[in-house]
Amino acid sequence: MIDPFHDQTGRASLDGAQGLAVARLSIGLVQGLLLYALYRSGSAHDALTWPATHPPLFGALILAAAFTPVMLLAGVGRLSIRGLAAWGLIAAAMLMLLGWHDAAQQVRESFYPPYLRFPVIAFAAAALFIAHHLIVPAVGARRWIADFDDYFDTAWKAGVQLALSLGFTGAFWLLLFLGAALFRVIGLDFLSDLIGEEWFSIPVTCLVFATAVQLTDVRAGLIRGVRTVALMLLSWLLLVITVLVAGFLLALPFTGLDGLWKTGSATALVLSAAAALIILINTAYQDGREDNLPPVVLRVAVRVAAVLLTPLILIALWGLSLRIGQHGLTPDRIIAAACALVGVVYAAGYGWAALSPLWRKTAWMKPLERTNVAAAVLTVAVILALFSPLLDPARLSVGDQVARLKRGAVSAAEFDYVFLRFDAGKSGRAALADLARSSDAEIARRATTAQTTSSRYDVEQTTTPPRTPTIEAWASGQALPPAFTMPVKASDPRYACGRTDGCVAVMRDLNGDGREEILMATRFNIALFAADAAGGWVHQGDYQVSRCPGPRNNDFRELLKSPDVAAVASPWPDMKLGDGMAD
Repeated sequence: MIDPFHDQTGRASLDGAQGLAVARLSIGLVQGLLLYALYRSGSAHDALTWPATHPPLFGALILAAAFTPVMLLAGVGRLSIRGLAAWGLIAAAMLMLLGWHDAAQQVRESFYPPYLRFPVIAFAAAALFIAHHLIVPAVGARRWIADFDDYFDTAWKAGVQLALSLGFTGAFWLLLFLGAALFRVIGLDFLSDLIGEEWFSIPVTCLVFATAVQLTDVRAGLIRGVRTVALMLLSWLLLVITVLVAGFLLALPFTGLDGLWKTGSATALVLSAAAALIILINTAYQDGREDNLPPVVLRVAVRVAAVLLTPLILIALWGLSLRIGQHGLTPDRIIAAACALVGVVYAAGYGWAALSPLWRKTAWMKPLERTNVAAAVLTVAVILALFSPLLDPARLSVGDQVARLKRGAVSAAEFDYVFLRFDAGKSGRAALADLARSSDAEIARRATTAQTTSSRYDVEQTTTPPRTPTIEAWASGQALPPAFTMPVKASDPRYACGRTDGCVAVMRDLNGDGREEILMATRFNIALFAADAAGGWVHQGDYQVSRCPGPRNNDFRELLKSPDVAAVASPWPDMKLGDGMAD
């Protein structure tokens, strides 16, 4: 049987530094020309040319042209020409599918070239990196699953190469800008004009990046040396994160989880901590060979960190389930659930690796290797499912939100029509059209209003009912005027008080007119309110903090409680400019 990934000798068909250099520079140049052509197609919003006039095709081509050549640069010399071409076509098709779907499900009036959202770009790059470094070692070993040390060597070497190549490209452009500045000093602008031309900058950037990949690949021993130093330094950070996470988990029984839930990003925080543990555990474990074992203190830290993954993932799942139960599915929560699913695999595998020596004799953390491979395969599969029609987060979220509305879990007045109108793409618009034909008059009225409104702000104003804010008066025992805590519209800063976070308000006579104004602080800002002639309270503006508070006082609500809060005269007066004022 002919193996498409190798020639008949079993070796890659491109041998020698010269052949590799020509191949990589050619790939870089072709990528640069493709990206420039796509840039020209979509650079002018009012005069788009094909393929930018076809958003799904343009998004597919951008994603494939941006990432497939990078994979080819890494695969040159490691796969045969036929094998590299076959894998390149597969990877390009995968990327084009993701790009096509992402652009196709968005609404045309709300987006512009390159028609791609950041999550798709980031996750597509991650999936390609993982898939490439699953395939190359397996092809080299001529087995479905290669030895773990081959995966480790290939992936971490490529990661170091990527970082160095990006750094080299950045340094190249810094030098070009420096040279342009020097020439401008003597009145010569040709270099500044040249680097400002996209026909020059885009192809040159790709060519320089390809050059950097070739230079780092020629001296493989040096790359491995840099990798060894980087892994050694990172591995000692495992001690830091392990102590911090252990302290966090030990403190939870005494502090409770309320503070974590109030952040509004508990799941993301906990999953980020879990991801940091996973990465640093691997920097300490490396390839798992006995002659490469870390010091005893790091081996202990690896076992402890592996066990700590389980409570972190459980907290993330708990927080996610609470949010979904309260507010239903959103695209962000679906992506978080997918990340948590991968985290469950890591937590189970690493926990087993850390604890299995208690009842059987095994090499140090050996099951970690199978876990890494299984989690990598699962990660690629999950990304492909999430950003394709199979498990499209927008479609799933729309279905869940509409179902909650129809079964009464959320009222017509509180339903998020803004999400359907502006954030859920074509699935959301279709669902909004269905709701506009609803037999429920209130749902139909609000959905119709949302359909015919082009501004997110206007939709919020017309479909969101006023709500009563929850504001803490300071100092304790003082009372705020009843008119200040009456129901307000979504445009008022008080609307979010008690809904997403707490607010604190103090009363002060700030301008010396004998009447008190109200300062209201959220976690991140301080708003000023003054009474009008009718007795209502009008938002006058927000105070800009000229000096950032220290790390122990980074909550403006706590700052507002200080007895030192007082009005300070501006050192400079306002100016009258014609009929206007400048302050």
